[in-house]
Amino acid sequence: MKPGVLGLLLALGMTATAAQAQTAPQTPAPAETPIVIGRSYALPSAVMGATREISVWLPPGYAGSGKTYPVLYVLDGGQDQDFHHISGLAQLGTVVGTTRDVIVVGIASVDRRNELALPTQDPELIARYPTQGHSDRFRRFLAEEVQPFVETRFRTSGETALMGESLAGLFVVETFLKEPQMFDAYVAVSPSLWWDGGELARQSGARLRDQSNDPRTLILTLGDEGPEMQAPMDVLTANLRDHALPGLSWSFTPRPTETHATIYHGAALDAFRKLYAVPTP
Repeated sequence: MKPGVLGLLLALGMTATAAQAQTAPQTPAPAETPIVIGRSYALPSAVMGATREISVWLPPGYAGSGKTYPVLYVLDGGQDQDFHHISGLAQLGTVVGTTRDVIVVGIASVDRRNELALPTQDPELIARYPTQGHSDRFRRFLAEEVQPFVETRFRTSGETALMGESLAGLFVVETFLKEPQMFDAYVAVSPSLWWDGGELARQSGARLRDQSNDPRTLILTLGDEGPEMQAPMDVLTANLRDHALPGLSWSFTPRPTETHATIYHGAALDAFRKLYAVPTP
């Protein structure tokens, strides 16, 4: 075939293809709708001297129910931290009916060793983390600003729990020992009790003896994380066995198949099922 003829045929084919494309029905783009998980609030804090992020997940039926709900406060609860993870467990329990409805409040952390760790006397830790040791201030932030904000804005039942993992778990244990009246239940997953050489665990016996006999729940768990994590947990659980008052319901669940990086999801799910079990008829 002559080159001129071949070129003419190709041009005709391209023109026909373009015409077909113009006349073919156009598929409309799929409609987009945002997926709303919860709401984030910029809470001005006089205690912290800065605006802090608070995220809130409400049960699906909250708006029209008129009911009150328990509140689970989650440390490291920012949108890019554990808020979606824990609120997802609450959503699952609601959808399948395995746990009671609960409001999830995530408190974002910024400088974790400043906010979640108690003061240490260890020179190496002080040098490595010069801002460490202001957990008392963060606890005041929860008590004086976060809890009142939640209780005045949402329909809460008065039933409260605090949950955290790692350094946040250390904060949970410290809060339970020092200010047990702040929450009804405490969930500490792989708490970093090694901090300050395990001093908090060693002090736990005396602090337990000083507590009131009000009903409280403490849930502890730890993976296969080596002697540095295990030894202070052993001290804490021994003191709980020896000194916990009858009003305290506590449990320690070893999770030898889990690591520090894998333990939180399953441990949080188990805590949900224990704290928010659906009442039997």
